[in-house]
Amino acid sequence: MQADVWSMIRRPWQERLSTILDLMREMSRHTDPQEMVRAYIAHINTLIPLDRRISLSRRGLTYPEFRVTRYSEWTENINPWKDVSRLPVHRGGLFAELIYTDSARIIPDLAEIELAPDDPAREYLAGQRTLMAVPMLEKGVALNMTIATRAEPHAADNENFPEYVWMANLFGRATHNLVLAEEVKSAYEEVDRELKAVAGIQRSLLPSKLPDISTLKLAAHYQTARRAGGDYYDFFPLPDESWGILVADVSGHGTPAAVMMAVMHSIAHNYPGPPDSPGKLLQFLNRKLCEHYVGDNGTFVTAFYGIYEPKRRKLTYSSAGHNPPRVRGCGRDFVFMLDHARHLPLGVHCDTEYHDASHYLQTGDQIILYTDGIIEAMSPGGDLLGTERLDQILGRCSTEPDEILKAVLAAVDDHTRGAPPSDDRTLVVGRVM
Repeated sequence: MQADVWSMIRRPWQERLSTILDLMREMSRHTDPQEMVRAYIAHINTLIPLDRRISLSRRGLTYPEFRVTRYSEWTENINPWKDVSRLPVHRGGLFAELIYTDSARIIPDLAEIELAPDDPAREYLAGQRTLMAVPMLEKGVALNMTIATRAEPHAADNENFPEYVWMANLFGRATHNLVLAEEVKSAYEEVDRELKAVAGIQRSLLPSKLPDISTLKLAAHYQTARRAGGDYYDFFPLPDESWGILVADVSGHGTPAAVMMAVMHSIAHNYPGPPDSPGKLLQFLNRKLCEHYVGDNGTFVTAFYGIYEPKRRKLTYSSAGHNPPRVRGCGRDFVFMLDHARHLPLGVHCDTEYHDASHYLQTGDQIILYTDGIIEAMSPGGDLLGTERLDQILGRCSTEPDEILKAVLAAVDDHTRGAPPSDDRTLVVGRVM
């Protein structure tokens, strides 16, 4: 009997090698674990002919519970990973004893074992005499088990059984890895859908169009390093045709920063009355962030808020640790910064006071408000773009803010060799008319 069962294993090694290579080749093409199992069974039957195969699982169950997840006599193949609810839970009997021992076992003759009338194994083992139980170990525990049977008694070769256990477990690990890969892919796709939704919501919080200001022409650019980001810019209509201009940068990246950016938007738009003083608005933002949102998580926000009065071309501003806007007039040989009202970032100390400073702009002045992602754009060699290169771009006289904007972005792209941004990038460019 043994010679009949294991005769396929004793074929010339070249034939066995060819069969194994065909199996490995086909398995490597599969991305669906269910299909890979079918391919494995079809090929392994040419190496080890068996009469029946039963797969057991105790995953998520406790002794003496188990499921039969596959049975070679079933006409329908149920996917145990996706349709586990269709597989009933059995209790006790021979199969429970086998899978909960976490060991491999050969039963030479099932006729010598008396199965109870209500033993769930009876229907699967009817007419079978030899049984081989192969535990599929995961973290040292047999969460799954393969039962292989023959109709003849004493039809297992003990000498080759260890290799069979070894081969089955290697396949089990490969299948498990494929299941995990599929789960990771599914989870990533779900997260990606959620991030797209977050990014869409975030974009909706930004101005849908730039304001029409009589003596200040504007252009703006917003680019996140990930699906969503923590940069924020906004405009606020004020009395006497004045406009508030806010640019902010939340520490960190991705979804957490985007959530804080949405919080910033909500707080800023719920300021009691027109935000007619930049320092008072920043102080309001700081207090609300400290009291309700920042806590001990280390998050902070840099922000610049300015109020532009078109008739006088006056900009009153205050800064919470933000990059000072850079100003250059057409024909001037120098760039100056609006840095006379600098304070701690928002969310650092609740009692920080924010004061104002003012500057009268002149016709032709170019002003750039930006976040770190612009000047910290890095070359392949690790060199930052820096403010000097930004100032050189401002030296090119242009009547259109869009042209200044495009020049800055082209310089960033050239400096980074087109690499994707590692930080969010926001630019607000104005030219005084």
